[in-house]
Amino acid sequence: MSRNGRPDTGEIHYDLPSPYIPHSCGLLHLPRFIAKAKRHVKGELGKSYQRNYKKGFDRFLCLHLDIDPDAVEDIVRTSQSDDEIDRRLAELLPADLRVEKWNRELVQKGMSEMGRDALEAAKRKMDISERTDLISFADMIEFDEERIP
Repeated sequence: MSRNGRPDTGEIHYDLPSPYIPHSCGLLHLPRFIAKAKRHVKGELGKSYQRNYKKGFDRFLCLHLDIDPDAVEDIVRTSQSDDEIDRRLAELLPADLRVEKWNRELVQKGMSEMGRDALEAAKRKMDISERTDLISFADMIEFDEERIP
């Protein structure tokens, strides 16, 4: 049983970085996307993560940066170290990352009227409708990976 009272399916990657952790360039979620890509290229990304890999926050981040998520995956696949990944990403990323715009957008996903409806539907599906402290999709990730009890 997981700490949050739900059955532990064994598919939750508790070691993935929080979406709230910034990359050294300042972008939230980028370390998480890179970590998921590392698992994916090794064939170790859990089934529950595969359905949103290069979709959801990964895709929104890439749209914000005007880059192809496959290019990020290719960098991860063909790099020999984290330093090489960071160096090659720096070459791929635009000069103006618009960090503040992206970070604000990420932490507010789920706060628009339509987003709140989707967030409430996700809470119902997880049988946690009573959780008023989970106000964004990043919070839902934190809860699912047990960084929020």
